[in-house]
Amino acid sequence: MNSHIGLIGAGAMGGAIGARLATTGTPLRVFDLDREKVAALLDKGATAAASAAEAARGARAIILSLNAPRIVRAAVFGPEGVAAGAAPGLLIIDMSSIDPAETRALASEAAERGLRWVDSPLSGGAPKAEIGELTLMQGGAEADVLEAQDVLSQVASNQTHMGDAGTGQTTKIVNQVLCGLGFMAVAEATALAEAAGVNVERIPAALKGGRADSALLQEYMPRFAARDYRRTGRIDNMVKDLDGARELARQTQTTMPLTALAAEIHRLLTAAGLGGEDQAALMEFFSGPSKEKFL
Repeated sequence: MNSHIGLIGAGAMGGAIGARLATTGTPLRVFDLDREKVAALLDKGATAAASAAEAARGARAIILSLNAPRIVRAAVFGPEGVAAGAAPGLLIIDMSSIDPAETRALASEAAERGLRWVDSPLSGGAPKAEIGELTLMQGGAEADVLEAQDVLSQVASNQTHMGDAGTGQTTKIVNQVLCGLGFMAVAEATALAEAAGVNVERIPAALKGGRADSALLQEYMPRFAARDYRRTGRIDNMVKDLDGARELARQTQTTMPLTALAAEIHRLLTAAGLGGEDQAALMEFFSGPSKEKFL
């Protein structure tokens, strides 16, 4: 009987997902080109695979947590990819954030090879994965999504089937527009409060429950104020996501001026060498970005 879950990609997000699964008792087999990232999960009870194909052999399902469509395609359909080791009917759960059209193409190719595909991008980042409270938006056949929801029940507290393949990714784009603009709004408000001499630490409590309240305000205003730049996400990943939103806007002829501005500010910080830093480093936009602060 197939029992283990395969995980392809053990970076910041994949590592957090893998850690949660392993520590809650899910048999986990992991593959990543970076052996150090795999080693971190071995300490939590996971086992290593020499390739994506090996991770897929005998698996109940495969989870992908990767950065770009070309990497997803290579991991699944390339030499020693998932498809090379998969039994017919294997469920592939893609938790990457990639283009909806690319997702539909990947799902179609998977179906041609007798494999099942669910796109299940996430919101909440590594902190929510670690406590099993991710929000997932999912696309695919209903029965496949229900199976994916069972596989992911230890890492998510909110899972929603949005429709056919690609609809999860479209919903994630909407999420990233709201997050990208929200991060900028909270950072800008923090800078204003500091300049005006208000005690920023009191603002989240003061606004709690009001219309300006949000998870981003509660989590990130204290981090912005403390210049707490520990890495739970990446600025350059937001560039990718907001560029994806702009491309979808182009295809649908939707005007999105604020998204364009947020994308360019994130791109400016990336060009300044801060692309690998957490969203908390958006505060550097208000003081002049300097990579030396992070060395």
